[in-house]
Amino acid sequence: QVQLAESGGGLVQAGGSLRISCAASRSIFTFNTMGWYRQAPGKQRELVAEITLSGSTNYAEFVKGRFTISRDIAKTTIDLQMNSLNSEDTGVYYCKAVGRGIPTIYWGQGTQVTVSS
Repeated sequence: QVQLAESGGGLVQAGGSLRISCAASRSIFTFNTMGWYRQAPGKQRELVAEITLSGSTNYAEFVKGRFTISRDIAKTTIDLQMNSLNSEDTGVYYCKAVGRGIPTIYWGQGTQVTVSS
């Protein structure tokens, strides 16, 4: 069973930065895509950023220019560097991975990000 473990969430002031990480229990090359989603209170879970097996990236419009997704092959992690945070970025951030072959979807438990204004 694949495990995804997020870390690095916390409380930050508006305008600040935060970096969150997702550690996978197996090589990230066994996934077609990995990414970050977030869910604010009372709202649906939404895509923030994703990275494909080939290294291509895709960002939601509301984070373009502020967030950067990256991967560390040796550490089997993907990171999300978040800059210029605002209160609307508050939510639980989830790591998602889609397996190769049979596209099984895996989710982490989530990490809370709170931006104070």
